[in-house]
Amino acid sequence: MQVRAVGRNFRVPPKKVRIVAREVKGKHAVHAMGLLRYHPSKPARLLAKVVRSALANAVNNHDLSSETLVIRKIDVDEGYRLKRMEARSMGRGNRILKRTSHITVVLEDGEPFTLKRSAAKPKPRPKLEWPKLKKEVKPKEEEPAAEPVQAEGEES
Repeated sequence: MQVRAVGRNFRVPPKKVRIVAREVKGKHAVHAMGLLRYHPSKPARLLAKVVRSALANAVNNHDLSSETLVIRKIDVDEGYRLKRMEARSMGRGNRILKRTSHITVVLEDGEPFTLKRSAAKPKPRPKLEWPKLKKEVKPKEEEPAAEPVQAEGEES
């Protein structure tokens, strides 16, 4: 069964949203939410909002388990454009297009999500040899006492 959610008029260019959408397409929805949570970009935050909405639709409206849902399709279409002018020299102006996006996420039932564990064993921790903080004081051997040197002309 397919479940969808649509987010409209997000103030992010579609080109930037498509970059993030390519990273999560085909992954389990739960895993994709984890990836999007720590992605530093604004499109990731907005895409996570739509994926979260699609998950809620599936769980509440169709009684599906969230662990079995897979992102089958993410469509990012261009919405309306805000047209602005930027002043240039000699009375001219340049047009600035501030683009918006419509994001559609389609989830489908699949196999349950399991986190694959690595079979590799961790390397042993290196043993650090700390330098000794106190220097060991070796006992000095007693030297025979030197006889005082007498200057010429002095007698004792």
